[in-house]
Amino acid sequence: MLLVLILAVGLWGLGYLAGASRTARWVSVLVLMAGVVLSHLVLPDGHPVRLATGGSAAMWLILVGAAALAAGYGAIVKALHRRAHAVQAEPAPAPAGQFSQTELERYARHIVLRELGGPGQKRMKTARVLVIGAGGLGAPALQYLAAAGVGTIGVIDDDVVENANLQRQVIHRDPDIGMPKVFSAQQAMVAQNPNVIVRPYHRRLTEEIAAELFSDYDLILDGTDNFDTRYLVNRTAVALGKPLISGALSQWEGQLSVFDPASGAPCYQCIFPEAPAPGLAPSCAEAGVIGPLPGVVGAMMAVEAIKVITGAGQALRGDMLIYDALYGESRKITLSRRADCPVCGRSG
Repeated sequence: MLLVLILAVGLWGLGYLAGASRTARWVSVLVLMAGVVLSHLVLPDGHPVRLATGGSAAMWLILVGAAALAAGYGAIVKALHRRAHAVQAEPAPAPAGQFSQTELERYARHIVLRELGGPGQKRMKTARVLVIGAGGLGAPALQYLAAAGVGTIGVIDDDVVENANLQRQVIHRDPDIGMPKVFSAQQAMVAQNPNVIVRPYHRRLTEEIAAELFSDYDLILDGTDNFDTRYLVNRTAVALGKPLISGALSQWEGQLSVFDPASGAPCYQCIFPEAPAPGLAPSCAEAGVIGPLPGVVGAMMAVEAIKVITGAGQALRGDMLIYDALYGESRKITLSRRADCPVCGRSG
């Protein structure tokens, strides 16, 4: 037995001198022990090898078993040690309504703004914004709302990403073609800011679901391109007292406003009482649109959303901002409520 132990120590020492890893040295010792045990099991009693290695396999089996138990125990202790250190290394999640260190660093440029500060950023963290449409206007609005730290963002759209969208709907990528826009947008938003909650609704907005859906949000952004949906969004937002930020595009020109009758501003139907006749307001597919224009107007919609949420500055309630990209001009016009508006007027 002493001879075997000397051989084991010798193997360990040789491995150490040769620069072998600890695992390799243990393997060499275990191979030696396995050979000794095997010789006791295979060779007959009285064989010189058996006599030189203790004469019986029992003591070696006990020794190997004890070593295996000790090694297993050590491995378990090390694993628990590593796990404990990993848990300690992970930053603790911020309590509800508070910011983690990562969030404080991310939103530092907001927090130093006098008009926002920490209280404004906290209001954004607890805000819930619903965006109708993940297309030209929805894409930049969603990106900037997520990047800004709006806590919960819903997006509803029944469309899928098409190749023709990618000229302007920059939240989507070429590999996303064929994917529902709401899921493509969700992926991009979470990749941009994993601290926000994104709720995708892959379906068309209808009268049956609008009220229940809107009731779960504080603010609505409308980036749709058809009047039927715009009127539905407006009716529902007015009925629930939700501010509505609406944008529109055509070729080189865009416009946006905050429609909020609960704060004394007109609603969408005050300004556009009837849908235009067919052909008078062609869609982007029919009339075309310059690629960066949705980014400009969609980003403006996100700015208005932040102002409405935080109370900073003066939101475009009762005003419409019109931007002409072809000539680099913008103008603002005053909007008024209509007493005979069927949605928010006295007859509504």
